[in-house]
Amino acid sequence: MINVHGSQFIANILIVDDKPANLRILSTILTKAGHKVRAVTSGNMALITAKTMPPDIILLDVKMPDIDGYQVCQKLKQFPETAEIPIIFLSALQDVENKVKAFEAGGVDYIIKPFQFEEVLARVSIHISLKHAHNQLQKLNKELEKRVKERTADLKQIQEKLSFHARQDTLTHLVNRSVFLERIDLALKRFHEEEDYLFAVFVIDLDRFKMINDSDGHQVGDLLLVEVSRILESLVSQADTVARVGGDEFAILLDPIRDVNEALKLAQNIKEALTTSFFIQGRQVFISSSIGLTFSESSYNSALEILRDADIAMGKAKQKGRGKYEIFNQEMHTQALNLLTLETDLRYGIEKQEFEVYYQPIMNLNPIKLVGFEALIRWQHPDKGFISPGEFIPVAENTGLIIPIGKIVLEKVCQQIQTWKKKFQQITILKIAVNLSSKQFKNAYILQEIDEVMERTGLTSNNLKLEITETSLIDHSQETIKLLKQLKQRNLEICLDDFGTGYSSLSYLHRFPVDTLKIDRSFINCIGQPEENLEIIQSIIHLAHNLGMNVVAEGIETEEQLIYLQKLNCDFGQGYLFNRPLTAQETENLLRDGC
Repeated sequence: MINVHGSQFIANILIVDDKPANLRILSTILTKAGHKVRAVTSGNMALITAKTMPPDIILLDVKMPDIDGYQVCQKLKQFPETAEIPIIFLSALQDVENKVKAFEAGGVDYIIKPFQFEEVLARVSIHISLKHAHNQLQKLNKELEKRVKERTADLKQIQEKLSFHARQDTLTHLVNRSVFLERIDLALKRFHEEEDYLFAVFVIDLDRFKMINDSDGHQVGDLLLVEVSRILESLVSQADTVARVGGDEFAILLDPIRDVNEALKLAQNIKEALTTSFFIQGRQVFISSSIGLTFSESSYNSALEILRDADIAMGKAKQKGRGKYEIFNQEMHTQALNLLTLETDLRYGIEKQEFEVYYQPIMNLNPIKLVGFEALIRWQHPDKGFISPGEFIPVAENTGLIIPIGKIVLEKVCQQIQTWKKKFQQITILKIAVNLSSKQFKNAYILQEIDEVMERTGLTSNNLKLEITETSLIDHSQETIKLLKQLKQRNLEICLDDFGTGYSSLSYLHRFPVDTLKIDRSFINCIGQPEENLEIIQSIIHLAHNLGMNVVAEGIETEEQLIYLQKLNCDFGQGYLFNRPLTAQETENLLRDGC
């Protein structure tokens, strides 16, 4: 039974997920919000629990070991005592087909993993409020049945009000996703029936909106969304439709249009209007937008297909940088399907432990001597063979799969170090560098995971070094500084990878507790070339030494490069001149031969 505590709805919530970590996180945040929480780890347990003690709302994982979330939802809808319980799906599957399948099964919402705490609380709050409104309406209907003749007008007014709010975004007062899809379907019907009838659909996403929310607060973010809504409405006619279809994602149906140029003009106008700054609560907030658009085509059969393709085009625009727009084409759809297939393969690869760790030697340059290794992940697909890290790492980053992959690498490296320490005395003075992605810095449990792996493997910090990219410092500077200090407290060395390729300012590099700078291979490749810009290398080495840091040059392939770096007193280097990345067995042979 939903009850009201102050102005907040408190509910009994059932969480269904086969991952204990997910259960723990969700239970904690919902309990802190005042809700009563029960948790189960399988679909069958969910069915029994829901029928025995029906909750007010269910958070349901899709993938589970016995029956999946879709089957659980369908079964619950068959029983009178559970048929009306709102079910929110939780899944890492982001494709439209799985979302549609969830709603067809009877779900009321779909949250993509890895989830944001604020989003989960907001979505739960909305559906609890709707459930409360539904309960209240049922109660009211029973009372009205006794006086139906005298209260018919009141009942109609209440029903219309509820219907209106169910079709409108409560923050921006724009129509919501479901209404937007209905209107696309109507436009598509006219397109198939009337000659020369055209329309266009836009998806607009605010660039780096999460950073605004994190730095300026959610109230500023909400006010910004309202401002953007009013701007978008001002750019179209009353016959067109502007909708809010996601957190910071808007959509426009331009219906009808005379020709393609009319839509392109609007795309340019949106781009210019949203490449600006807003003054909100005394703060100046800068934004830009990524825009995707698609046009009415005879191949389209549903509104979902059209919105999907506009969203794909928006994603392509975002990849090209902020403040861009892209028109959908079939090649984008093919690429999206390929990425989806690769993502699915990645998930199976993680489950089946298909990844190996290779080790590339890192050498002292004066004199030449082995001082450690960099751990590099490799994926040998059982059917497709070797898949380049350059192909699957970006997908892993975008989907959050880099977090479990990173944990696999850390575990394998720590275990391998312990094995080698028992076999080779010299390993005690060697360090192995493990890469941490910027996504891993967002993982609230990264420190706990590092501690657990090191404790489980019995490894001390003497042989482990963590490499982070330069962009990690820019995107999450305050959070990163705090995390780096906590890592330093564990006596772990920190290396700043790919230095010189991002946007770091040399003037504030001293703020970060970094031990090593690694010069990107693109600078080393210039040594001996006509377009060489060797002053940059010299400046980086000089800066690092002044800040008490040492320097690793990566990508050393020629004697000329080595000699030049030695003259500049570069501390360490790695590259094919010394050795390619080696398998664990090849590395062991190298250690056995005395390096």
